[in-house]
Formats: sequence, C-alpha cells, structure tokens
Amino acid sequence: MEETGALIRKRRATISTGKGVTLKQVNGRSAVNESINGHGDSGNIVTKRNVSDLPSTTSKERKKGRNVPSDRQSCHRLQESLLSSASGYRNYRGVLNWCVVMLVLSNARLFLENLLKYGILVDPIQVVSLFIKDPYNMPAACLVIVSNVFIVAALYTERRLSVGCFSERVGLLVHSINLSVTLCFPVAIVLMVKSMTPVGGASALGVYTVLFLKLYSYKDVNKWCREMSHAKARSLARSLSLDYQVSYPGNLTLRDLYYFVFAPTLCYELNFPRSPRIRMSFLLRRLFEMVSSWMIPIIQSSMKPLEVNIIPLSSLSHQVPNHLLWLIFFYWFFHSSLNFIAELLQFGDREFYRDWWNSETITYFWQNWNIPVHKWCLRHFYKPLLKSGVSKWLGQSAVFLASAFFHEYLVSVPLKMLRPWAFMGMMAQLPLAWFVARFLRGNYGNAAVWISLIIGQPIAVLMYVHDYYVLHYREGSAGGGPE
Repeated sequence: MEETGALIRKRRATISTGKGVTLKQVNGRSAVNESINGHGDSGNIVTKRNVSDLPSTTSKERKKGRNVPSDRQSCHRLQESLLSSASGYRNYRGVLNWCVVMLVLSNARLFLENLLKYGILVDPIQVVSLFIKDPYNMPAACLVIVSNVFIVAALYTERRLSVGCFSERVGLLVHSINLSVTLCFPVAIVLMVKSMTPVGGASALGVYTVLFLKLYSYKDVNKWCREMSHAKARSLARSLSLDYQVSYPGNLTLRDLYYFVFAPTLCYELNFPRSPRIRMSFLLRRLFEMVSSWMIPIIQSSMKPLEVNIIPLSSLSHQVPNHLLWLIFFYWFFHSSLNFIAELLQFGDREFYRDWWNSETITYFWQNWNIPVHKWCLRHFYKPLLKSGVSKWLGQSAVFLASAFFHEYLVSVPLKMLRPWAFMGMMAQLPLAWFVARFLRGNYGNAAVWISLIIGQPIAVLMYVHDYYVLHYREGSAGGGPE
C-alpha cells in the first residue's frame, strides 16, 4: 500500500508540473485527447495528461488504451453536412458520373425508340449537305484553302522586319492591311456566292476569325522579341540556345508558323510546352467522342415544330434542348476536339476551360469557359488598353464590345441577314454582370449564371431561327417555294 501511494503522488506531481506538447491532428482529432474524463489506474479522476510524461508502454497496451470508455463515447465533433455550402466540400465527381450514366441511359432509350420507329436518322449525305449543296462546287472549302495566302503574307512581313527591310511603321501598315482583308474577304465571298450554305459559311468564317486572332498574336509577339533583343539580325539561320529552345529570329519559318496555326491556342510563343509522346489510347477516346455525337438528329427534330407553326420564343420546351445542345457542343469542342488536336501535335498546355460551372458571377464565367479566347483578350487587348491609360471598367466594356462584334460576325453573315440579337445579347452581359456581382452571392450567384445560360442564349438562338424561317420559308411559300 505504501508503494502504491508513493506511485500515485509521483504521478500527480508529474501531471501538475509537466509541460505540454503539440500534437498533430489526425482526421480532425488530436492523437491524444487534451481532455479525457475517466478514472485512472488508481481510481483518481485525471483531467489532463501529458504525452511526454506517460510511462513507456508496449504496442498491445497502447491498443488497449484506445478502447477506453471515454474514447468510445466521444464520437461527435463540430462539422457541417457535405452538401452544405459551409462545409467547403467540392469533390462531386461521383455526382458527375451519375449524370453521365443517366444521360447515356436516357439517350439509349430514345435512340432505340427512334431506331425502331424511324430507322437510322444520321445520314452521311445529310451531314455533308449541311456544308455543301453541290459536290463539284465547294466554296467554303475553297475559302479555307485561300486563307494560306494571309498566313504566308504575315510570315513574309515578319521576315522583312527581322532583317530591317521594313521599318516598324511599314510593317504595322502591312500587317493591318493583311488582318483587315482576313476579316473582310470571307464576308464578301459568303454574301456573294449563292451556293454557300449557312453551316459552310459559319465554318469558313470561324476559321478566318481564329486565323485573324492567331496572326495578330504572331505580329505582337515578334514585335516584343525585336524590342527585347535590340538586334538587327541579317540572317534567318535557325538559332538555338543551350537547352535547344528556339530564339528570335530563328522562329520565322513556315514549319513554326503552321504549327502555331494548327495548335489549339490563340496566343503565340516561340517555344510551346510539349508533351513527351502521343498516347494512342487517349487519342482514340477523344476521336470516339468526336464522331459519336448525335447532334444532327436532335437539331432536325427541334426544327420540325418551327416548320408547322411559329412557336412562342419563350417556350421552355425549346430552350432546354437548345441549352443541352450548347453543353454537348462545349464538351465536343473544348474537351474532345481540342484535346485530340493537342495530343496529335504533342501540345502540352491542355487548359482549354476551367470550372465555369461553379461560376458565382457572370465575369467569372466569361473568364473561365473559353480559356484560349480569354488569354488572347487579356494578353493582346485588355492589358494594352490598361497600359495606354484606359480604366478597368472601360477596358472590360471594350472586351465585351469586341466579343459582341465577333458573335454577330459569325452568325449574321452566314445566315445572310443582319440581326442584332447576338450583339445585344453580349452587351446585355455588362449590366447583368454588375447586378449579379452586386446583389447575389454564393449559390444564388451560381443559380443566376445558370439561368442566364439556360434562358438567355437559347432566346437569342431562337430569334435567329424565327427570323430565318420567316425570311426563307414564309416568303418562299408565298412566292411558290423557298428561295
């Protein structure tokens, strides 16, 4: 008994005078609880324990210590539910997989029903007819081939600038003419050639728009290289640094420029990040996603009600399919197609989009749903405007104005009817962005962004469909047939 009492007094003294230690958190709990309410070996109530002063124990004894009644009773802690916004939980991969599975199952049922009722709806001849009317007359393809003239003109101008044959002012004038013709020439061809289909015209204008942005970036980056080097090179020999990276003016070759033209980016660099090899399994998966799209039958079925009667443009039954088509296009283009091209060219930067679906403001959506365009606008348009003394608000407004112009350029010209719906829809994003950023936060802001995507864009598209139907079918039927 005396030995036991001495041991208890010794443990009490140790506990009262021992210094604390810092413990790492494991799954939200301390490795040893700071406060344990229970009975000690001697029957005394222990309020605090210090790990450094506990006697050494074997592994079996430590395992037994974890199962004391007080440990088993403390199974709760302060925490939020995972689906609550306050929890900070963001991993919804399983929910995304569920959506994909449900989408596949629902479309598989519709596919089987349509296959049994109507047969095969995807006719390769119909797909080709969207781009060309006559197989011996392909103006859109010819227009794309002619675009090589503007590529070679840009390279020639940069070569003359690199050796000093052109002054910076003359070079800027030549580049400006080349870029202006790049935008105006396809418009004249699309409007004058009657055999040009709307889809073929839109595809050709899309190619020329991308080419315009790429050649503008090519001009700017080479100018920056000349300003940094201050070297008047008289030779176009390919110059390499020690790490085998191209330096100016060794980049001014046809191979370098055409790699940039086909690369899935709008911003030029002398040395792009490159992937080590081509992954065939990745390439085949992206190719399968590209060719397995069922957009054509959906578009055709959604157009049938318009041929019978002009429906109210606010009909939800047409806005939802239109929105789903936009989502399918996003995945097809920004994920499948751009990744396919990047893998084929071993282009290393695969950030073509960010988490725009989590956008809580309109501005965040436009900054993250199309990264190649956003990088170009930031690098070659917005920042130069700020450097010239323009305010941020005017700079953002100018970016939206330029985007509105190109949206109208890509829609009105191929349809051969001037309508301001795309332009007005883009400019309406400015007050909407201000309202959402000012009055809505969190999930409410995200809901507002989704509402604008589900309702706003389909309304603009349906306005064009309505006007195109009235212009080509109503007037055509009054005159005895379509134009």
